[in-house]
Amino acid sequence: MKKSSLIIGRQPIIEALENGKAIDKIFMYKSVHGDNIPRIRQLAKDLNIPLQMVPIEKLNSLSRGNHQGIIALSALVQYTDLQQVIDFVVSKGKTPLFLMLDGITDVKNIGAIARTAVCCGAQCIILPDKGVGALNEETMKASAGALEKIFFARVNSLAHAIDTLHLNGIAVLGSAMDTPKKVFEINFQIPACVILGSEDKGIQKFLMKAADNHFAIPMANSFNSFNVSVAAGIILYEAMKQRMPSHQ
Repeated sequence: MKKSSLIIGRQPIIEALENGKAIDKIFMYKSVHGDNIPRIRQLAKDLNIPLQMVPIEKLNSLSRGNHQGIIALSALVQYTDLQQVIDFVVSKGKTPLFLMLDGITDVKNIGAIARTAVCCGAQCIILPDKGVGALNEETMKASAGALEKIFFARVNSLAHAIDTLHLNGIAVLGSAMDTPKKVFEINFQIPACVILGSEDKGIQKFLMKAADNHFAIPMANSFNSFNVSVAAGIILYEAMKQRMPSHQ
């Protein structure tokens, strides 16, 4: 982790929060106290920034300076409210094509997904505030700069995000291996958001239940599954193909 990505100490963190600086996560010593700690907690809550309680050794490993029991990790992207993204995309006359990442922790996969999303015309990637890899320098490298060319919406509940999508007329689609419908049988010309789950656990059951449609990516041989970034590429390419003028 580069030192330039760290914001160290209480007042610098308060100033960063109040000035709208993009912050990926805040590490706070589990026994920290003081007058400005409640302010930091409240700002983090209001801005939907993950606050992780850690032992002092974690903070000391990040910085040898006087961190005052708290260190923030600045983000490489500016997170945007999901409804604002939807409003912007629709105002530009575009048909929403979003991705939702559920439990994907490999930052290289996230970077590769972002790169493919930009290439295939997706406008937004929805991330939970917990349980997903950080958008760091390694993610940026894997994305080949795509992190700067797509919206990221960070939410505290993927279920609530699905509610927002539904209220805006956006269909939610889940990829699963055990469903008869194939990816090329899905209508991607309508506003849509595709949920991508981790390779080991897949998509959480409550999210699959909330999805409007499920589909599988067919494989020639019986094997575990595609790498999640490869699966994203297959799905998004199918969506892009359907949305091209010759297929409409």
